[in-house]
Amino acid sequence: MNIVVCLKQVPAADAQIRVTEDGRRIKEIDLSFEMNEADTYALEAGLKLKDAHGGQVLVVSAGSRTESVLREALAKGADRGILITDECLHDADSLTIARALAAAIRKEPHSLILTGLQSSDMGFGQTGVYLAEFLGLPHATLIVEIEARETSVAVKRELEGGWFQRLELPLPALLTIQSGSNRVRYATLMGIKKARSKSITLVTLAELGMAVPKRIPYRRLFVPTKSASVVMLSGNAPDVAQQLVEKLRTEARIL
Repeated sequence: MNIVVCLKQVPAADAQIRVTEDGRRIKEIDLSFEMNEADTYALEAGLKLKDAHGGQVLVVSAGSRTESVLREALAKGADRGILITDECLHDADSLTIARALAAAIRKEPHSLILTGLQSSDMGFGQTGVYLAEFLGLPHATLIVEIEARETSVAVKRELEGGWFQRLELPLPALLTIQSGSNRVRYATLMGIKKARSKSITLVTLAELGMAVPKRIPYRRLFVPTKSASVVMLSGNAPDVAQQLVEKLRTEARIL
């Protein structure tokens, strides 16, 4: 089984995020970066399938600084990597990233393509779905279980309200993996040593037959503000209970 896993590099979860003066980008000076959390679960799913059924795991990423993410994946057990090195892809939109990934993956043998459900920096959850469309593949999202078969893959999807859905897709296919769906492995010392000899192919958009994309501009980025407030409910017990239920339903949206 030839498995492709798409990886993204994002600011570390504990990084102090600051917005540029024009409000359209995040200041990257002094930021530390790491593998997108959701993608770690996609990588683990791919490595488990390789352990069970054999084959190879190819990891693909975009952006000039993301080689460290690929090296981490190779240390965990992936076989080789492809890095699209154009710097303009660091803050590109999901559509552009998916087009670039599709151009790189299209030339590689692939039985199954895995992505994380969404990125922890932008959270759009669109790249995997776009990628499936560009490659003409059947796809399913929010995957928590995978069972590989000879010519298909059976999956379990997480839905809302504690419900699940089971599907079977013909191969090749694309799946976006739900975060927390498995226990992520750590890179061993032996794995880190082996990763040094594994290859990462560097390619550019021009070599993939793509022009430098026009970015979808962001009008304004805001750092979330923390606030707290207290609402006092008045009236007799039935009235207060009714008000509380209404606020839980319309404001908190947990009912």
